[in-house]
Amino acid sequence: MEAYLVPNPIAPNQTVSVDSEKCIACNECTRHCRTQTLMPNPEAGNPPIVIYPDECWFCGCCIAACPKGAITMRYPINQRVFFKRRESGEVYRIGGPDAPPQTYFKPPVG
Repeated sequence: MEAYLVPNPIAPNQTVSVDSEKCIACNECTRHCRTQTLMPNPEAGNPPIVIYPDECWFCGCCIAACPKGAITMRYPINQRVFFKRRESGEVYRIGGPDAPPQTYFKPPVG
């Protein structure tokens, strides 16, 4: 009896994408993936398989581990929210390292 590695249907958010032109099939991303979203391809020399897209934590370990920059990630819509300053056009995320030191939002009354 043989077992086959078959990917789940891609989720609507298509979490992780591997560029097959850039990928050298080193499988560093599969070694660093915390949730085993990426699995080594059983065919040598081919890019890894996105096997469980719904399990991705969006931690970015796979992107950091890739020596060729072949992996891109599409974050969920609630993680893509950015703010832009009118005066300078600077873009930032609340709570991110480039966020302003003060907040422009007032706490709820009461």
